[in-house]
Amino acid sequence: MSLNPPDRAAGSPLVVLADDLSGAAECAAVLPGCRRILLDPAAPVRPWETAVIDLDSRRRTSAAAARLVARAVRRHAPTGARLLKKADSLLRGHLAAETSEFAVGASGLVVAPAVPAAGRTVRDGVVRLHGVPLHRTEAWRAEPGPVPRSVAEALGRADTAVLPLDQVRAGATHLGGSLRSALAHGAPVVCDAETDADLDAVAEAVLRLPHTVRLVGAGGLTAALGRRCGPVAPRTGPGRAPAAPRPVVVVVGTAHPGAVAQIAQLTLHGARHSALSAESLLGPGDGERPTARARAALEGAPVSVLSICGMRTVDPSAAPRLARALARSVAAVLPEDADLVLTGGETARRVLDELAVTTLLPVGQVHHGAVHCRTVDGREVVTRPGGFGGPDSLLRMVGALRSDRSRAVQEPNASDGGPR
Repeated sequence: MSLNPPDRAAGSPLVVLADDLSGAAECAAVLPGCRRILLDPAAPVRPWETAVIDLDSRRRTSAAAARLVARAVRRHAPTGARLLKKADSLLRGHLAAETSEFAVGASGLVVAPAVPAAGRTVRDGVVRLHGVPLHRTEAWRAEPGPVPRSVAEALGRADTAVLPLDQVRAGATHLGGSLRSALAHGAPVVCDAETDADLDAVAEAVLRLPHTVRLVGAGGLTAALGRRCGPVAPRTGPGRAPAAPRPVVVVVGTAHPGAVAQIAQLTLHGARHSALSAESLLGPGDGERPTARARAALEGAPVSVLSICGMRTVDPSAAPRLARALARSVAAVLPEDADLVLTGGETARRVLDELAVTTLLPVGQVHHGAVHCRTVDGREVVTRPGGFGGPDSLLRMVGALRSDRSRAVQEPNASDGGPR
């Protein structure tokens, strides 16, 4: 793949530091200049290059996550790139520890975690999910610790300033002045946003500030920055053009309730589904039983789905172990010519680690948050956060990987018509 310096419409290149793979891919898909998602934080980034780096810090301890961010900032801040710390739009992960290190050496910090396309907005400095304050929803049911009641609380900064919607919508000149005034006090500035237009206004304003002002935001802010550089053009890379569709293996590592309906849509259309028990994945024997079940599910199937059952009865702290065990089972039996659909950032990263993948080349979005990539050796991969997408999400993701969409899955029949 050629990596010649691209034409840039707006200022410095952007380096995005993500805490998990699905978030990294979500950002890469909406940045016109991004050609690589780096899974190795030590991989070099060219001085002119816009790149997204998965620090894989979500699964670490708070202290370890902070160290990863600190090293990345020391590596990339001197290059003159503008830095963006990709934050979870529901404030999960080690936001306070990572942001503290991310701010070291910055002349200011602008925080905008809204993703309106996913119903995640910010008003009065409070994240809202479909209009409901985050702390009144069940979005944190699998998270350790209490849900933060505001972005400031998640940042661990009582001095955080909030830029309300009336100032965000007051016009470019007024917004720019408000940002400069708030940043002059040295505290992080949280920007309210309920629409993509709000985020566009924030992006326009921050790009007029020095590149030493750093950004903390989710996919919504990243997309707004991308829109400043023009539409995302189709990307090319080392793909394959097989005479027949390649097999697709779908790995569902999320406990989100919507995953059940998404799997049901696939199996209704003929995909073969095998649910591996959490108990067997976490039990002794190096995963021999789940690996055998995975092999049986994949054998001869054009489209197969592997998921975990019994996750809701497992201690949430065991989730990283479950993801690793599932990834080992998948990697042990994955055919060389199979393409992948991976849901859940932890699961996606662990599967790619097992396959020794260190770079992904973004191709495009299947739908919001579902990102089509290629590995350098030509394997097609679609990743997606666990909680994204409607009931047909997995069906659409599989369809994107099949050269003949009409053959991506078969019509249901009497012997193979539902989830198992």
